[in-house]
Parts: sequence; structure tokens; C-alpha cells
Amino acid sequence: MNAHTPNPKLPYYQPAGRECELFEMAQSNGLPLLLKGPTGCGKTRFVEHMAAKLGKPLYTVACHDDLSAADLIGRYLLRGGETEWVDGPLTRAVREGAICYLDEVVEARKDVTVVLHPLTDTRRTLMIDRTGEELTAPPGFMLVASYNPGYQNVLKRMKPSTRQRFLSVSFDFPEAKVETAVVAQESGLDENRSSQLVRLAGHIRKLSGMDLEEGVSTRLLIYAATLIAQGMPIIEPLTDDGDVQLALRDLIATIYG
Repeated sequence: MNAHTPNPKLPYYQPAGRECELFEMAQSNGLPLLLKGPTGCGKTRFVEHMAAKLGKPLYTVACHDDLSAADLIGRYLLRGGETEWVDGPLTRAVREGAICYLDEVVEARKDVTVVLHPLTDTRRTLMIDRTGEELTAPPGFMLVASYNPGYQNVLKRMKPSTRQRFLSVSFDFPEAKVETAVVAQESGLDENRSSQLVRLAGHIRKLSGMDLEEGVSTRLLIYAATLIAQGMPIIEPLTDDGDVQLALRDLIATIYG
């Protein structure tokens, strides 16, 4: 079995380069990994694939504006009239030597960064102030984070002091042949129509000033292809903006005659 032959027991993922090898090397050496790329290009699926391939438990956290350090570490909760400590996903991952994936990490509150720094250097420790514990991450623990550089602004930008603590790998939308295989595999749409959809997406990604600012993600293509396979017209799954739908119909007419 070569690197590009899918394993039916693993979440489907088509490598674009040596990212799988890099992930394995980072995990075996206890190094944190940062995935950079546009939304919907396959970063989360890549982590799911690699965790399954390595046989490691995976804790995924979708970061957002209100995500605090306590959400990652844990808190005291009232249960059955008694107060007990409940570990958060990051703490559980450290205790178990698992993989913790922080999706769109720059969206989280600033206090999260304070928690991550000791885990991403030679200390590899997690301090739980509420319980007084200081956990040392075992060899199997791995911290993976992702963010979309295209969405960064002055208020939400990954600080260099944080970014330089991670190995990093850049993701982008796959080349047409690979993306066609992914869309067909994930949606059930035949390869010919999947190829046409990917070709259309390539043209849309070159456009600007539309209600598709980042173009069309691979994730959105899969959603669209899934609906198209069930008989839905091609435009509706991509956007609900009337003007953009009209422009896309014109584009389709131009491309496919």
C-alpha cells in the first residue's frame, strides 16, 4: 500500500505532500504542530486521519470568542449536591497522552495562550491552579492547532511568541485531480460530475468581490456534490445570494457551453 492508497479503516484523506510524515515525526518527538490554511481545505480531516492512523485518542476543540482557559483545563461542578473537579479536554489529553486539536486557535481568549506556552516548550507542563496540580505531558501527548491566516486582523492575530513555538505546515485547496477524488469519495457523486464541479470551483476561486470572498472550500464542494448527487441544481448549494447565483449561472454557461 503506497501513501496515496486510502485505508477504509481511516477517515479519508488524500495527502498533498509530506504532511503525514511531518505529523508523525512531530508526534514521535513531542513537538507541537500548527496547521495554516483557508477554511474548509482539509485541516481537521487531516488531524482526524492522523490520529486514527497512529491509534491515538483525539480531543478536538472548536475555538471561539468566549473560549477560556478554564474551558480547556476544567472546572469545579456541582453534582448530586457535591462539588467535584471535572477535567477539560486539554487536561484529559495530557493525562491520557492523547492528541489535543485546537481548531482556529486565534479565536480563543487571550488567557488560553498563557496555558499553551508551557506545553509548547521543553517544560511540556500544564498547571491547574484550581487543584494545585502540575501535570507533565507524557511522551504520547501532542498539541495541534490551526488557524486561517486570511482571517487575521489587528485584534486577532497569532503572536510571534506563540507561533514560533510550533512546527508549522501550510495547507491550501488540493490540485484539481486530488480534489476531484476527494469530492467523489466523500459525496458519492460520480467522478465526471465531481471533476466539472471542481473545475467550476477553480474559476470561482479566481473571482473577487462576490459573496464567496474566500472562494469555494473543498468542504463546501463536498456538501454541494452530495446535494447534486440527489438531484439538486448546482447553484443553490454554493450560495443563496440571488445576484451571485446569476453570475455563477453565467460562468457555468461560459465554461460548459
